[in-house]
Amino acid sequence: MTVHRIERTQVVHRSLDEVFAFVADAHNLESITPPWLQFTMLTPRGVDMREGTRLEYRLRIHGFPLRWVSRIEAWHPGRGFVDRQLHGPYRLWEHRHDLEAHEDGTLIRDRVRYALPLGLAGEVTHHFIVRGDLERIFEYRHDAVARLLG
Repeated sequence: MTVHRIERTQVVHRSLDEVFAFVADAHNLESITPPWLQFTMLTPRGVDMREGTRLEYRLRIHGFPLRWVSRIEAWHPGRGFVDRQLHGPYRLWEHRHDLEAHEDGTLIRDRVRYALPLGLAGEVTHHFIVRGDLERIFEYRHDAVARLLG
């Protein structure tokens, strides 16, 4: 299994507490996910975010509907958390959300480890489609976070 990585950082001019409150609210994913994915959070508002919390979403990838279920694997109030896909399109999807105080506000660091199913066919798909899709998704997220928290 080939494990790929994405890492993005950005600084927003908000306090660590404000930024953590934003990223820790799972429903904010709807506002930072590109509209072309038709992302909908299925987990009810007000879910108690902590280690072990399950989150469910619905989205479309290239027109194909799918459900995604993830679990919070680690929860560090004020500092970040890790979510892992339990059910969805990837063989592995682990997303670390780390925050730290910065002289200009808060540094947000996203680190994703992911792998595709289907062996060689998955790797070919990654090369021609998935890698570019993920680049565009994370660019959109960066811009949306800057707009909402900038």
